Amino acid sequence: MAVSDPGTLVAQLRSWGESFESKTPQDVLAAVIERYEPRIVLACSFGAEDVVLVDMIQRINPSVPLFYLDTDFLFPETYETKDRIINRYRLKPTQVIEVKPSLTPAQQEQRYGEALWKRDPDLCCRLRKVEPLIDVLKSFDAWITGIRRDQAPSRAQAGLIEWDAKFGLVKVNPLARWTWSDVWTYITLYEVPYNSLHDRNYPSIGCVHCTKPVKPGEDLRSGRWQGLAKTECGLHQT
Repeated sequence: MAVSDPGTLVAQLRSWGESFESKTPQDVLAAVIERYEPRIVLACSFGAEDVVLVDMIQRINPSVPLFYLDTDFLFPETYETKDRIINRYRLKPTQVIEVKPSLTPAQQEQRYGEALWKRDPDLCCRLRKVEPLIDVLKSFDAWITGIRRDQAPSRAQAGLIEWDAKFGLVKVNPLARWTWSDVWTYITLYEVPYNSLHDRNYPSIGCVHCTKPVKPGEDLRSGRWQGLAKTECGLHQT
């Protein structure tokens, strides 16, 4: 997305986002879809927040596509959730964009060695998530994410609508103001299909090698990259 005056655009988007602080996520979605469709897309990892957004978008404008990053290391339950979402909302193949890394797991191992996620998880995430994301976002002017402010300190200042300088497009976080309880109230109310790992103490679900269940009272994202200082895969870091 070409930007002639980044400073002005950042301020405009911040102001626009702030105008929705007392409104619903559906209000945010309706406004951004109206402005950016057909060049807007939902980033969907099939976690609790993302399936809520799928349901909301289907009720507002079902033509909006979603993409998912298939790292080749996702849980079987995540693929199962994907299939259930596709069937529930009768999504067409053109509405579900599969994004794959340029290297297969075998090629990555040959080039970088065995179990890269243990030795250099940042590089593994860059190869299997960030670089593929860069490629897919080139086709859009705005992307929708499931970020919530209470997920982690690194997300506490997330705006409802903001400029994503890292990827060069508008970033929309309709659920930023919501709590974990709000998410599950919606899932229950509308009977939205969700990842069964959530029932086994996996509030945040990524790749098999880097995701563990959390104990009661622990941070919702503490199951990601346990034992490491790493807290983000790089998709939502500036």
